[in-house]
Amino acid sequence: MTNKMTFKGGVLWLLLPLLFGLVALCIGRFTIPIHDVITTLLMPFGVDITENNEMVIWNVRLPRVLMAILIGAGLAVAGATFQSVFANPLASPDTLGVSAGAAFGAALAILFSLNTLIVQSIAIVFGLIAIAVTFILSRLKGNGNMLLIVLAGVIVSAFFTALVSGIKYVADPQEKLPEITYWLMGSLSGSSWQDLLVAAPFILMGIVGIYLLRWRLNILMLSEEEISSMGMRVTHIRWTVILLATMIIAASVSVVGQVGWIGLVIPHIARAIIGTDYRKIIPVCISMGAAFLIVIDTISRSVIAGEVPLSILTAIIGAPLFAFLYFRKGSV
Repeated sequence: MTNKMTFKGGVLWLLLPLLFGLVALCIGRFTIPIHDVITTLLMPFGVDITENNEMVIWNVRLPRVLMAILIGAGLAVAGATFQSVFANPLASPDTLGVSAGAAFGAALAILFSLNTLIVQSIAIVFGLIAIAVTFILSRLKGNGNMLLIVLAGVIVSAFFTALVSGIKYVADPQEKLPEITYWLMGSLSGSSWQDLLVAAPFILMGIVGIYLLRWRLNILMLSEEEISSMGMRVTHIRWTVILLATMIIAASVSVVGQVGWIGLVIPHIARAIIGTDYRKIIPVCISMGAAFLIVIDTISRSVIAGEVPLSILTAIIGAPLFAFLYFRKGSV
């Protein structure tokens, strides 16, 4: 009976982002009935469709919804991973400076008018450089314990944030500065199949890797003394999941810019629903993160004639959710 209930729960969590995604495909500058959306998606099987629906759904909305699923799931998983690794409920994808490093790489590439693929590649490279520098700094004194890693991450994040500010200062205020500023606020407006091909391998590799190691995240929540008393050496596990989360964050920032709050709030909601077992938290984060970003992006492109940057909406919605969780439980 328990296994059956668990299976049903897993199916429901799997269907959640798929249902939200299907509804999102209907919504936009003009509404497409859900029947027409389903018909259009069945095109490879010989179903007749209108040319307009085909263009809008396959070339505009579907890549965007798939990107929202990928980014939302990835950032939620990365946030949950960092909260486990650092045993800190306030840890987020920004903790180790990866997001700031990737943002600097993208801003630098935009400043020099490089093409989209190169912008994304440079952002990923600088995200990985950021985590490498964090690792080196944490090892300069001691054996890289959690406090040193967090302090190194703060230093790296502040450094790259300053570099981003420097780029914005020297950028052309008529052309480059607005482009860099808008990109840094996060948007799925330019999502394409090419973007998916660039980001998907890194994000999926990170999600799958963390999912397979999710039971070890429970061990990482223990103190160093408790882990040592069990005769376990978890340094390599800790840095493995950190690297996997880094790939997710760097790839996400490279294609949609900086999107905050998802990696902080979604893991807390997941814990409030299913408890503190990371074997359950990670799958729920995948589902809820994907569904949450689909909703945010749909609001972003529907509420006004233009588009509201994602970071604005995630903060407007995420901050009250976090406050609700805080006052409900008495702590985060």
